[in-house]
Amino acid sequence: MDAKSYHMTPDEFRRWGYALVDWIAGYQERIESFPVLSQAAPGEMYGALPASPPAQGEPFDAILADVERIILPGITHWQSPNFFAFFPANASGPAILGDLLSSGLGVQGMLWATSPACTELETLMLDWLVEMLDLPGAFHSSSAGGGVIQDSASSAALCALLAARERATNLASNRQGCDGKLLAYTSSQAHSSIEKAVKIAGLGSANLRLIEVDETFAMRPDRLAAAIDQDRQAGLTPCFVSATVGTTSSSALDPLSEIGQVCRDRGVWLHVDAAMAGTAALCPEFRYIHHGLGFANSYCFNPHKWMFTNFDCDAFYVADRTALVNALSILPEYLRNQATQSGQVIDYRDWQISLGRRFRALKLWFVIRHYGVEGLRYHIRRHVELAQQFASWVEADGRFELVAPAPLNLVCFRHRGGDEINQRLLDVLNRSGALYLTHTRLADQFTLRMSIAQTHTELRHIEAAWAQIRTAAATLEH
Repeated sequence: MDAKSYHMTPDEFRRWGYALVDWIAGYQERIESFPVLSQAAPGEMYGALPASPPAQGEPFDAILADVERIILPGITHWQSPNFFAFFPANASGPAILGDLLSSGLGVQGMLWATSPACTELETLMLDWLVEMLDLPGAFHSSSAGGGVIQDSASSAALCALLAARERATNLASNRQGCDGKLLAYTSSQAHSSIEKAVKIAGLGSANLRLIEVDETFAMRPDRLAAAIDQDRQAGLTPCFVSATVGTTSSSALDPLSEIGQVCRDRGVWLHVDAAMAGTAALCPEFRYIHHGLGFANSYCFNPHKWMFTNFDCDAFYVADRTALVNALSILPEYLRNQATQSGQVIDYRDWQISLGRRFRALKLWFVIRHYGVEGLRYHIRRHVELAQQFASWVEADGRFELVAPAPLNLVCFRHRGGDEINQRLLDVLNRSGALYLTHTRLADQFTLRMSIAQTHTELRHIEAAWAQIRTAAATLEH
């Protein structure tokens, strides 16, 4: 007699696969019926689940029922068109299907040899993006550089910093550790991932210099140059600068040409983080945001933020792949193979922190082929247009003010009544479930952020949000 199998059969997989896809499609159709920000209390989902695992397997329909009953109330609906918080983590039909295919294939793409298609499709997709965004030719795989998919801009920053560290020390840091003299620089408005990277890389947060910004919240190149020169005169070793194209707080655009010249003149690695805003360069009229990018040693942007490719998918580029590979490459005996030894292939495990990697290029391939460049441009332009419309409404209402320039799709605004009313306004809006906003502090003022980039957001959602904001403000004023 054959031994009992606990595996899901192909027929069962087909049946429940169809059911799950139907559930996801239905969820997308009814997503606006849910509070955008989960209203669950801490521990609510934990308490609703069994304390111990089941001894016997359960029917799949029971599992799906618990998704609806227990999990869904604890979801903040990032795919809601009324999600205006943080920056989005967008999904789309073709991206979801690409991820499903990746899961079904179950590829581990650490080496070219472990699945050539995984590596070569990724190389091509990153080359396509060079063309689509008109990035510097040094980032194309046919040059000395090239691109790779990281999980996030945080990992991209860390990899860039490690490459910069080893270039500055001629690989001595990898062998002996940091000597406490290596310095990194970024603006006071840069993403917190830069500080995290300097901690992980062994430089220490005390060796991160936060450079002053101007009235638009962009880094001041003159202050950067002065800081580098002062540190070098003190016997320290400046090795890394991170500039931002589209800061998280206000979408400020650091002046890459001037910063790049400072870095080139002083032999310091320049990394450019365009996590959210970089996608805008799909449209020729927005490519000014990358002016001066040719100075960069590394660059990244996130298709999972504004290019309808579900998380995780960060496009990370280096102008010199040797510097990156030298910093990260490890070759134990069990990874040796003829293809690697030939030097004719890329092994992307040398371009990232972890060894293992998923077939993430599939979802990017599906998205680009489904939308086409023109389809992607249409939606980017529409989001910018909606943001500019919202900004004009803020400017026309005497109770509110813009706190920062709004060059693309992020609008930073506040009620003129002060920090307390803005905090209360944010709380009331988010508790309503009708929309979800987040805040920041700019010029030491509590500021509301309206990020308009969710895949399915349309004019009616912006109009409803503005009406909700004005109504809530009127209530609080009295």
